[in-house]
Amino acid sequence: MKRFALFVGIGGISSLIQFLLLIVFVESKLLSEVTGSAAGYLLSSFFNYWANYRFTFNSKRRHREAFPRFVVAVGIGLLCNTSLFAIFLWLFDNFLPIPWVENYLVAQFIATGLTVFINFAVQKFWIYRNH
Repeated sequence: MKRFALFVGIGGISSLIQFLLLIVFVESKLLSEVTGSAAGYLLSSFFNYWANYRFTFNSKRRHREAFPRFVVAVGIGLLCNTSLFAIFLWLFDNFLPIPWVENYLVAQFIATGLTVFINFAVQKFWIYRNH
């Protein structure tokens, strides 16, 4: 349970980084919502790798073994997060608009919440598992 709590805490910081990047990308009109979400997810993954390697899993696996696995996990998480984000954004924009907050932020919040459990399982049982 302690490991999951650390994972969630580090994931929370990673998510905050992603949200901040998403807001910067969208509000400055550098990227669309979906592209901004994907870019924020990808960029925040670097912090996520380092912090989970060091603190959550205290991995003894070499970076040359762990990092390529993490890249695959980021791909899985990116696909999951971006797909869910796009679906929820479309739903909120077309059927369930929320007047007091930007739809893309609500969509990102839900997508992030659903992606957490998949990411934890992939990282715990595959990337950072000690031999």
